[in-house]
This record gives sequence, C-alpha cells and structure tokens, in this order.
Amino acid sequence: MRYPIIIRYTGLVLALNAGVMLLAAGLSLYYAGDGSLWALIASAVITIAAGIVPWVRVRPATDITAKEGSTILAFSWLASCLFGMLPYLFYGHGFSLINAWFESVSGYTTTGATVLDNVESLPRGLLFWRSATHWIGGLGVVFMMALILPSMRGIKRRLVKTEMTTLVNDNFKLRVVQTVRVISLMYVGLTLLESLLLRLAGMSWFDAVNHAFSTISTGGFSTRNDSILAFHNPWIEVVITIFMLVSGMHFGLLYMALCGRAKPLWRSPAVRFYLAGLLAGIFLVTLNLYIDDVSTTLAGAFRSGAFQIVSIGSTTGFTTANTTLWPMFSVLILFYFSFQCACSGSTSGGIKADRILILFKAIKSYIRKQQHPNAIIPVRVGGSIMDDETVHSVVLFILTYICLAVIGTLLLALLNNDILTSFSASLASLGNVGHGFGGVAMGIYTDMSFAGKFVLTLLMLFGRLEIFGLLLVLFVRTWK
Repeated sequence: MRYPIIIRYTGLVLALNAGVMLLAAGLSLYYAGDGSLWALIASAVITIAAGIVPWVRVRPATDITAKEGSTILAFSWLASCLFGMLPYLFYGHGFSLINAWFESVSGYTTTGATVLDNVESLPRGLLFWRSATHWIGGLGVVFMMALILPSMRGIKRRLVKTEMTTLVNDNFKLRVVQTVRVISLMYVGLTLLESLLLRLAGMSWFDAVNHAFSTISTGGFSTRNDSILAFHNPWIEVVITIFMLVSGMHFGLLYMALCGRAKPLWRSPAVRFYLAGLLAGIFLVTLNLYIDDVSTTLAGAFRSGAFQIVSIGSTTGFTTANTTLWPMFSVLILFYFSFQCACSGSTSGGIKADRILILFKAIKSYIRKQQHPNAIIPVRVGGSIMDDETVHSVVLFILTYICLAVIGTLLLALLNNDILTSFSASLASLGNVGHGFGGVAMGIYTDMSFAGKFVLTLLMLFGRLEIFGLLLVLFVRTWK
C-alpha cells in the first residue's frame, strides 16, 4: 500500500476544510470580529499547511487500489474531525480537548449531539463553522474531493464507490462522474431553496442558512438553545419538516423526478417503505399524545408528532417538544425510527430503510421456504431479485450494527449511566441521530463523562462510515 498517495489525497480533504474555515472567518469579520475570528484564521492556516504540503511533495497516481481507497476514506474522515476541532480549541471558553473532539465528530458525522448547554453564547463565526461541518459531512468529505479532482477517472471511481454503499448503486445506475454531479447538484440546490424558504418564513438569513445546512445534511445543529421550538413559528416547522422528509430520500431518484421522470421515485420500494413507516408512526404518536393529554388538541398532537417522527426518522434530530414527557409508547416508536432511519443515497444515517425492507423480505422468503422445502423462492424487492450475496451482507450489517449498539450500551452503563441514557445515547450516536432520552435528552451530552464522550464519538464514526468502512482500516494488515 502506497502511504504517500493516501496522505496526498487526505491532504486535499484538509485543504477543502481550510477553505470553509476561511469562509467562517470572513463571516466573523463581517460581524465586526465576533470573538472567533483569530481562532478560525489560525485553524485555517494550520489545516491548509497540513493539506498542501503532501499535495505538493507527493507525485500524483494514475489509479488507486481498493485497499488504498478504503484507507483514504477512513483517514479523510479522521483527519477532518481532528483538524475540525481546532476552531473550538483555539476559541476556548469551556471547550476542553474531549469537548472539542466530540463537537467536531458530531458535526462531521451529522449526528447533531452537542456538549453545549448554551449554544447562543457562541460567536456567529463559530456557529457557522459548526453548521458547516454538518454540510461537509452530509455530502461526504471524499465525495467533495471527487468534485474537484482533475480528470483521473480511475481515482474518482474508486473513491466514490468506497464512499457509497452498494445499495446506492442498485437504486441509481449512472456512471461515477454523473453520480457525483447529480447528487452534488441536488445537495446544493436543496440547501439554497430551503434557505430562501426559511427566510421567507421568518428566520434571519444567518439562521436560515445554518438551519438549511443542518436539515439537508440531516444533522440537527441549531443556532438556538431550544432548537426549532425557540422560533414558535408553524411555517418554519412546515418548511423544515418537508426538507427533512425529502433529505431522507435517494438524491439520485429525486433528481430524476425533477427532470420529469418521477416513476422511479414513486415505484422505489425503499422510498415507499420509508414514507409508509413515517405515516404510520405519525398516526400512532398523534393518537397517543392526544389520548394521554400530552396535547390538548388533535392538531397540536399532530404538529408535535409529525415533526419529531420525521426528525428522528431522517436522523436530523431537531426538536419542537420535550419528548422526555411523552408516553412510553411514543418514545418506543421514536426508538424504532432511530434504529431504521431513512433511505440509502440520502444523507441519513442508521441501518437504512432499504436494509430493513430486504430483511423483512428475506424473513418472508425463509418462512415460505420452510413451508415448501423443494421450491426455489428468491428474495424479491419491487420486482427485482436480490442475489444471495446482497441478502447476506444486509443481514450481517444489521447483526453487526446491533452488536455495536449493545457494546456501546454496556460500556456506557459501566460508566455509571442509567440504562435509558446508555441505550438511547448508544443508539443515537451509532445511527447519527443525536436526539436521545434520559440524561441525553434534547441531544445535549454535557453531563456525559470523558470516557463516555469518547465511546460515543467512536460509535458516530462507525455509523457514518457504515461500520465496515472503519473496520477494514483497523484490520488493514490482514488484507495481505
């Protein structure tokens, strides 16, 4: 494995991050040096120096191997998180090493969990950087690098295929260069559109852009302590709910729908399963909140239930209600959506609705096979036959995912956290949801211990890299 090549392309990712730091510094300067200007400038200088040096000194390659592609992917995410915590460290004001690392990892992995109990005390430049890490991580640091790479198709193809799961390619068959352009166009377009609509709904431009970054990336960082509840504006909630819902769908299929080919989107089994699940969850939670008198009106119950179900189901994690006061039935439904989440090809985390659907179909096929031992009963999803390798990989992923969630719960319980806090924090971090219950309600992890925060950041990275993306690098020597 050629480590200089790995360092070269990891350096390019750092240079991209440095560019966004400078943008945040420019915003800080616009607000008359709001306290984060020099922290952002110093961070940008260090990050761009670390990125440009290997890019200049290491000769480019014409192609990279699968092992090198996986290592570049993992190293790019880790390097982004490490250098991304510099603005927090240089700013200080309560940002210890572990708090800066937690906030950076939570941002890039679009988890949206925070160690801050007073977000509004941060200067605007740092708030923008915090939201920008969501936007970078939502598209994917390697995906962003593929956008600006010179015309080296072999490298682009390898890096993009490493970043995306096979389920994305199964749902949307295009050449790699086209895939990069289509998904990037949708990502930027949705961000601009939501920013405009939030401004028209009553937000300031600053709040609108920051919340659009968090929504389209399905992240959850807000500029307000009480998240979306702070605005007390139903139109803002409607806009954000719609864009959270859309951001949980496959971006390639959305692009085709905008181009006049809506059938692939509406006929997609994963999209239909995703939407049907959300509708069922909204219906059940609305009734439960109304019957248990959590909300005095049916309209109020629907407003709270619809927003929270879509927020958790898309792994965004915004809040408009204190869900710790909800009945346990509604809480359990939220737990399920923290587990399933949205579709492949979106910015969502979690297991993904595609895998859950394939799992259900595989169970159905197995039951029928037991009834008719001599019959050949393939796993069908929307008329397509799933090959055995795909089904096995899905089942293995889900089992590994559950094992990691259990391990995370046990480690947090060992650190003297109660079972509700341990389980919800583990699930929220691994699924990149952020919103938890118990001691991490509303996505605030301030009281978590040093070791607990570190464990949760590892779970965030495992979740964002689809588990095996990180495991492959940890066992890189066995590739020989």
